[in-house]
Amino acid sequence: MTTLFSEGPTQKGPKKLVTDLNEDSSSDSSQIPPLGEPSDERRFWFQRALEYNPEAIATQPSVFDNPDTAKEYQPQADWENLHRFDPLARWTWGEEHRLIRKIDLRIMVFACFMFAALELDRSNLQQALTDNFLNDLNMNTNDYNLGNTVFRLSFLCAELPSQLVSKWVGPDRWIPTQMVLWSGVAMGQYGLEGKTSFLVCRALLGILQGGFIPDVILYLSYFYKHHELSIRLGFFWTAMNIADIIASFLAFGLLHLRGVQGQSGWRWLFLLEGLITMLMGLSAYVLMPPGPCQTANWSRGKSGWFSPREETIMVNRVIRDDPSKGTMHNREPITPKLLFKSLCDFDLWPLYIIGLTFETPMMTPKQYLTLTLRGLGFNTFVANLLTIPSTVISIATMLAITYLSEITGQLTWVSILGQIWTLPFVVYLYVVDVNTASKWAVWVVMTLLLGFPNSHAIQVSWNSRNSNTVRSRTVSAAMYNMCVQASSIIAANIYRADDAPRYRRGNRVLVSLIVTNIFIYLFTKAYYVWRNSTREKKWNALSAEETLHYLETTKDEGNRRLDFRFAH
Repeated sequence: MTTLFSEGPTQKGPKKLVTDLNEDSSSDSSQIPPLGEPSDERRFWFQRALEYNPEAIATQPSVFDNPDTAKEYQPQADWENLHRFDPLARWTWGEEHRLIRKIDLRIMVFACFMFAALELDRSNLQQALTDNFLNDLNMNTNDYNLGNTVFRLSFLCAELPSQLVSKWVGPDRWIPTQMVLWSGVAMGQYGLEGKTSFLVCRALLGILQGGFIPDVILYLSYFYKHHELSIRLGFFWTAMNIADIIASFLAFGLLHLRGVQGQSGWRWLFLLEGLITMLMGLSAYVLMPPGPCQTANWSRGKSGWFSPREETIMVNRVIRDDPSKGTMHNREPITPKLLFKSLCDFDLWPLYIIGLTFETPMMTPKQYLTLTLRGLGFNTFVANLLTIPSTVISIATMLAITYLSEITGQLTWVSILGQIWTLPFVVYLYVVDVNTASKWAVWVVMTLLLGFPNSHAIQVSWNSRNSNTVRSRTVSAAMYNMCVQASSIIAANIYRADDAPRYRRGNRVLVSLIVTNIFIYLFTKAYYVWRNSTREKKWNALSAEETLHYLETTKDEGNRRLDFRFAH
């Protein structure tokens, strides 16, 4: 939570209330253990300078350090981690960094594997296209566009319901169930017979996969602080790109099975990659603990993955960073009233608008990449391998800007780089007839275009930071991703058969969208600066007694609180 009580990676304002109240507090400060030196905590292992001291206290200042304010932020009585909550807990940087590495290995790595499995079943349609998929099913590119639209629309419609189910039963139960169900449908694509069965499978896959990404992000927020989650979401989406690379190699091998038992290679592709996801989903039932203090079971050991000391550090470091994480149990449903309140949070709408448009200019060429490469004269297997370099470049650029956003704290300016990168390449596609140009020149342009620095990971974390309550974070994650899926629907219908093969009209639309996106980012920056400035004036006008009275009596929640500042 970005408030005036602590100085996090996006907050550089004064610590007014903590200072004023500490002067007036009647509590015995001699009984309170010392805190660590305030730090922005943007420390990765390669940044640790000579002065880094692993034995120094890492516990950062928070609202829980003053008894007058701490009572207003106490976790609710049924919070699953309450038995480890201790405002007096202190730990060292060495302990914290060892624990983070352990969380990365136990929680984050498997989350990446699950996302890779999702991407295998989402992206294999593009590989199937290179194996005469459309001809085998008597379909054309408009039918392919319709299939993508049906999938994205189903995915979009399932986002919010899936997130609500996940919050009710727990991500550790719902996510594995999703994976097992959609992998069954994915394998069932082996038996596709025509347009109808294709569209039915696309709809079922969308319904069952929808909500997976925000479900996992909500789950990861139980273990990580805001600034830690940003860079890890970069690795999370890197797993998707790595899955795309693996899918290309798998397609190269599996499509060679064309003719085995008289079946097309793309049928074996769907069947075997769906089987991989099925195995991953079954493993998730075992390898996903409900939360930081709930890792013990028959498969993870009677004592669990973390010691009592590690659980104490895990719980307190997270809730000190964001006290709102103690306001709901991890299996507590969101009521219709809370849902409506979260949907009406207009301060998050600028981020939803960004999600609706920022990726469309890149997504349209990506969906047609393998078809474009085949049209340029590359054969089935070479076309699949030529998709790999753009993915490798995308991994590097995405991680670079995600890291850059954390060390600068400038979420808007860093996110806008993707649009600036993409603009000249889309202009090239509009101006040059790729069907008569050098096929290798076109491939280079397409590779650089699709290797753009994707700001998706930054914006997901940005959305989470600006939500500031569990219920709002749950709903807003789904809403943002719904907007991204809506963007995919738009992207799937920009290139049309009557505009082929050059797609001049479609590329003109893409250029216009990039320019529009730049203005949307600028508006979002201006909006959050204005909102913070307005609150800052009101907050600074209050005396210490008035601020305490506000904390004790306010009915403002989440990012509506006067002491909250938006990240931008």
